[in-house]
Amino acid sequence: MITVSNLSLRYGKRTLFEEVNLKFIRGNCYGVIGANGAGKSTFMKILSGEIDPTSGSVSFTPGERMAVLNQNHYAFDEFSVIETVLKGHAELYSVMKEKDELYAKEDFTEKDGERAGDLENIFAEMDGWNAENNAATMLSNLGIKEDLHYKLLKELDGNQKVRVLLAQALFGKPDILLLDEPTNDLDIHTISWLEDFLAGYEGIILVVSHDRHFLDTVCTHVVDIDFGKMTIYTGNYTFWYESSQLALRQRSDQNKKLEDKVKELQDFIRRFSANASKSKQATSRKKALDKINLDEIQPSNRKYPAILFNHQGREAGDQILQIENLQKELNGELLFSNINLLVNKGDKIAILSENSLATTAFYHILTGNDADYKGTFKWGVTINTASIPNDNSDFFAGKDSNLIDWLREYSAAEKDEQFIRSFLGRMLFSGEEVLKKSSVLSGGEKMRCMFSRMMLQQANLLLFDEPTNHLDLESITALNNGMKDFRGTILFTSRDHELTETVANRVIELTPGGIIDKLMTYDEYINSEVVKRQRDELYSVV
Repeated sequence: MITVSNLSLRYGKRTLFEEVNLKFIRGNCYGVIGANGAGKSTFMKILSGEIDPTSGSVSFTPGERMAVLNQNHYAFDEFSVIETVLKGHAELYSVMKEKDELYAKEDFTEKDGERAGDLENIFAEMDGWNAENNAATMLSNLGIKEDLHYKLLKELDGNQKVRVLLAQALFGKPDILLLDEPTNDLDIHTISWLEDFLAGYEGIILVVSHDRHFLDTVCTHVVDIDFGKMTIYTGNYTFWYESSQLALRQRSDQNKKLEDKVKELQDFIRRFSANASKSKQATSRKKALDKINLDEIQPSNRKYPAILFNHQGREAGDQILQIENLQKELNGELLFSNINLLVNKGDKIAILSENSLATTAFYHILTGNDADYKGTFKWGVTINTASIPNDNSDFFAGKDSNLIDWLREYSAAEKDEQFIRSFLGRMLFSGEEVLKKSSVLSGGEKMRCMFSRMMLQQANLLLFDEPTNHLDLESITALNNGMKDFRGTILFTSRDHELTETVANRVIELTPGGIIDKLMTYDEYINSEVVKRQRDELYSVV
């Protein structure tokens, strides 16, 4: 168990937490949520001992081992991949090293022999003889192939390092797991494995993530950071979000009778509890939901941007986009070929590939930013496109204008300041914030500016390449809703499972051997045996 007592953290006049008292219980997974800057990662660092609170304390059940997902991708560069994972269990690794050093001694004494015998017993009790095999299995499950296991960590790329460090945190079944953004740079299959692994985990898990599907799948509780306080709620992220929105609507409805409000909440809990049967932690979660105290449900203080795309300047005709024999190579690597595609009016297509360079190259071609390709594509004469690229740095590089002047550049007709301010206001830029220089924006602020730009364009076809990058959960939710409500056509790529599942009615995968094109949901696609066989064939052509 973890006990947090009277915890406070202040930086000068700014208070992140004040008098926080919480208990984290074995067998539960806690999703730590809060707006950007609320202190999610800081709280995790306090629990791990990396930083000290201003006041208060954190205590643990004696003898419990904690593991933390390391955020320093260079800390283990001089160690092999397998050794990096083994170092995740510090006590076991220490025993292994001491044993090896003793056996390597030329003047091995009787005392050394006694110590070696003691170490062998400790090693066996820790299941040390299976440690290297267990580490290798975990690496393979996380997508690190066997030929990389004995390379130095510095020889791996950034995505591979993230997976090795995740394996390090998970290795040896620690009693307490602290995971800050564990799904970053993982593909859907690896995330699914991690969900299964954590869903059956018997220890205490605290996780920070912007992946709503992941939070819904693994979390039994939500830790909400708001107003400098922390509150634990039973249920996953979607339950917290929907119940807090319901409570907010009820609070604003002063004329509604108390008994009507209670009945509405009870009906909501009953419906959500039934839906929990689809979860990997269904039984424990349903029992928890059945015991919810209605007084626990509080309105959320979160602010959600208004991402609305339905002001189309021109209605699209029936001819949308036709692609024939499209092929792209990059530095001698075939990204995709034999792409033949007819986009229909109103399609919302998830564009997938095992290689993210392929999807980005596809959007670069369609937006006219890449002319080095084979094949043809043709937009319908009524089509007006707007896009969110994977990398938006070119839109802000070298510019010193404030946000009003920055956005005014992209308004073809209306240049009035109040008109421009209204678009920025929808993205939560208000008052003096609109005079902020565009060159000093954070990643999330830049994305919100890009959404303002897209809304101004009033396009009838939208292109998104990883639009949830740098966004907080509130902005991701708003974007998700905006894409669902859009009445035009969308082509998009996103690692956000929930967004892809709820927006797409068609899934297209670009492969070196050709195209997979299915009129189905994302979940149906990734679980289809027919698709799996087709993928194996098309990716094997290289």
